[in-house]
Formats: sequence, C-alpha cells, structure tokens
Amino acid sequence: MTTPRPSPPCDRAAALRAVVGLVLPVDCVGCGVPDRALCDTCRTHVAARPPRVRLIAGVRTDAAFEYEGLVRTLVLELKLRSRVDLAGPLARRFGALVRRALAEAPDGTVVLRVPPSARGARRRGFDPVVLLLRRGRAPVGSALVRCDGRSGGGGRRAGAGARSGNGQKERTATERVAATVGALRAVGVAGRTVVLVDDVVTTGVTLAEAVRAVRAAGGTVVRCVAVASVED
Repeated sequence: MTTPRPSPPCDRAAALRAVVGLVLPVDCVGCGVPDRALCDTCRTHVAARPPRVRLIAGVRTDAAFEYEGLVRTLVLELKLRSRVDLAGPLARRFGALVRRALAEAPDGTVVLRVPPSARGARRRGFDPVVLLLRRGRAPVGSALVRCDGRSGGGGRRAGAGARSGNGQKERTATERVAATVGALRAVGVAGRTVVLVDDVVTTGVTLAEAVRAVRAAGGTVVRCVAVASVED
C-alpha cells in the first residue's frame, strides 16, 4: 500500500495575493512584476537604503530615507494616489525613528506633526503622516490644531497648526520663506519637550518654522523626525 505524500504547507499570503491579483490587478511600482504592489526584491532594495541625519534650526533631524528613487515613488504614490498599500516599508522605519527619539527624550515628551496643506488634506481625505505613525506603531501625538482653531484629534491640547495655502513644492525658495514664517503656531507646549514629525523635508523651511513656533510657545524641540529628506 502506497503511503500518500503529505500536502505541501499552504502559503496563505501567496494565495491571498493570487486571489487579489485576479480581482484587482496590480503591478510592482518599482519593477513592474505583476500581482504585487511592491515585490520582495524592491522591498529589500528600500530596506537597504540608509537613513539621513541633518541639522535644522539647530535641532537634529532624523529622516528614515533619502528622498530619491524608489522611496520617492512610494511617497508620491501614497500622497498623490492614496496608495496606502505601499505604506508598510516607509512606516516601519519612520515609526522606529519616532519611538527611538521618544525613548531618548525626557519623560513627558510629546509628538507634534507638521500638518499637510489644506488642499492636500481635502484631496486625500487622510493625513499620510498620521497613517505612517499608526502603521509604524508610534504615537500620533496630541490633538493637532490648524490656525482656524479646528482640532485634529479630539480637543485643544498640545498641537501645531498651519494656515491654509498652496503646497510648498510649487513655490520658489524665497516664496517658501515668505509664506512660511509665522504660518505655524503651537498650543499647550509651554515647559514641555517636543518631537516634531513631518513627511518630506526639502529646504527645511517648514520644519524650521515649526521649531520656531514651539519655541515661541515656550516649548523645546529635542528632535525632528521625517519620512524622507532631500539630500542637502
């Protein structure tokens, strides 16, 4: 009597990807391999990219990645096309950096994020930074307040806000400075230490304004953390 061979173990993840690929065809944004939003090879490539460190307004700024190549593609797909299925590789390292910044900061340090432009928030319907913080298992911080006074998280607690306006990427360096200085305010941070978070740091003008706002409100920024940074 022939003993039947045991069935190979079921790769549930592969099976799920196969079914999803039939219903919602997708190609890897990095190399075009079918049925994967981001294939294993491209994930490995992203994971191998080094983090970046720069100084903005006298504060150490840790960026999970340099804003180039495949990382830039992932960020743009998330922000412009709401591709939340691509958030994982960005969120893991970003969240880890935020958690490390808090671990190295004094007790009671709060997380504040630089809010997106009003136009970007309306278009997407979600804040990419909040999404990445949550998926990266990092605190999203206290309520975030825009200058119109509306709370982003259930009450007027520690927060920073930005006046509505056009996206920074559409302005010249001089216009960015003119539009940004005085555009942010911090609430409820007097006597507190703060970790500031943002998505992409280019010239650093917006993040420098956020640091200024916290200092003007009596707080101290101990670290800035970004998803990606343009090499300066």
